[in-house]
Amino acid sequence: MKLAVYGAQGYALSAFEAIKTLYPKREITCFLVTKMNGNAPALGGIPVRELSTYAQGLSVEEKRETEVLIATPEQVQPDIEETLENYGFRHHRRLTFARHAELMKLFHVRLGRFLPLSALPVGCRMPFVRMYMAKSHVDKPLRNNGSLPDYVFPIQAGAACCDGRVADLTDNTGEHISDRNGNYCELTALYWIWKNKMDTGGCADGEEGQYYGLCQYRRGFDLAEDDLLRLSDNDVDAVLPYPLPYEPDIHAHHERYIKEADWQALLQALSELQPTYAEAFPEILGQRYLYNYNVILAKKRVLREYCEWLFPILRRTEELSAPKGSERSDRYLGYMGETLETLYFMKNAGRLNVVHGACRLRV
Repeated sequence: MKLAVYGAQGYALSAFEAIKTLYPKREITCFLVTKMNGNAPALGGIPVRELSTYAQGLSVEEKRETEVLIATPEQVQPDIEETLENYGFRHHRRLTFARHAELMKLFHVRLGRFLPLSALPVGCRMPFVRMYMAKSHVDKPLRNNGSLPDYVFPIQAGAACCDGRVADLTDNTGEHISDRNGNYCELTALYWIWKNKMDTGGCADGEEGQYYGLCQYRRGFDLAEDDLLRLSDNDVDAVLPYPLPYEPDIHAHHERYIKEADWQALLQALSELQPTYAEAFPEILGQRYLYNYNVILAKKRVLREYCEWLFPILRRTEELSAPKGSERSDRYLGYMGETLETLYFMKNAGRLNVVHGACRLRV
């Protein structure tokens, strides 16, 4: 049975690459989308097709012999199923978060890269873990608002920009950049963690046994108890989301979100403050994998070192931007944070023990 993948973003492309590697006998004919609307005409060497046009070109029998894998955010999958049924496709399956996570684990283990946390042996020591979940006063309520693990603490990002409160913790206390949330997005919460939590507290195992991190209201790791037990005994330095692939490379992806003048400001800031990273940047930009979402869990020492590296670069980029960061509010520094996270951890892959986990989209 032929296979079509519904979706044309990183989620769908990563699924395509995994299936092609793990199940080489499966014939994948195309990617399907509702409308082209800026989607690339091809991904992975196969065409991207509008569903209506694709369906019109198939006979009833051909539709029966075609399976459609729905590789989109879970909240839109039921509507896509209904649309597929209306067009006569009877064989379709949702690529849920859990299925995608398992697919990525098998894929990356097979290729020996982007090692999954769940592939490590379970240890005996439970580390001290504090994951802060960035929330905003404009976030819409979740349909499935389950309880949070006891190591996750909601923090309101951009609390200085509004009067309403959506979390007990706010990023406008102590030393903060909460008023710049319009550009930094969830990174104002990371700055608050760095300046107000990274040098306080403790645990029996000392600093190396402490893990701090940031996730988003809608994006975060699903870490079971066994996953937490894998951290200390395997000397894990950082957990990052599985990176998503982009074509032809991640630099092309950035052009959708970052203006050229701002990009040049970032490059100048890197050259001034971190010249060795500036030298490595073209090679990183020329590959296909990007760490999305600014989601991270890391040893206290590692996260502190990353923040000490990251925020001066973003601050200098603000100063060099035209208009300056203080004169605008368009999220551009938050997007740059994803790029810089990719640069930092890929350049330091030989020095740091970085593992990966699936990043769930909560709806």
